Amino acid sequence: MTIAENVYLDALEADATRQQRRYQMAKRSLDVGASAVGLLVLSPLLIIVAAVIRLTSRGPALYVQTRIGRGGTPFRIYKFRSMCNDAEQRRAALIAKSDRSGVCFKQKNDPRVTPVGRFIRKYSIDELPQLFNVLIGDMSLVGPRPALPEEVEEYPKRALGRLKALPGITGIWQVSGRAEISFENMVEKDLDYIKRANIILDIKLLIVTFGTVVTARGSY
Repeated sequence: MTIAENVYLDALEADATRQQRRYQMAKRSLDVGASAVGLLVLSPLLIIVAAVIRLTSRGPALYVQTRIGRGGTPFRIYKFRSMCNDAEQRRAALIAKSDRSGVCFKQKNDPRVTPVGRFIRKYSIDELPQLFNVLIGDMSLVGPRPALPEEVEEYPKRALGRLKALPGITGIWQVSGRAEISFENMVEKDLDYIKRANIILDIKLLIVTFGTVVTARGSY
């Protein structure tokens, strides 16, 4: 390889690094601004949902769980509790009944889900507390969904590529069918997103997410 070719390749690499840095700055600005506004505007709804959960089932309104973030770093994710209080203890007995093939457990008629929980899961209201995760930097508005530690332990090598990006509240597979998407298809969609991620794509996915949530497509 000639000196000129080396210089050209170095220039391309430097330009790609600058573009990635600009994207990450724009992405973080969007995350902070949108999550702060969202928490402020939605605060009355958050209070009402928390109260309804407490009044209709035993246990706290918020559910805190360890998930795996970018680079394999664990963090605490916040959700509205949509299941009975002993859901984790009952999970092992239900693994074999998963409606999704592959590593990630998902059951359409999960007996652990409360009546209120079924409604807030259908319209993704249970995910709203994750705006706080976005605000503090554990998550992004857009990115691969964060997995449980035991799920990551079972990941095939290719699926580990999902951990290269900050996990998100929504992402490309969520707007493509959500729970109807197989694990393998989810991995491929997430890897494709990571490869071509840019701020315009993120904004488009956020817009499409609103339609997906309203129609409750693929949710359970």
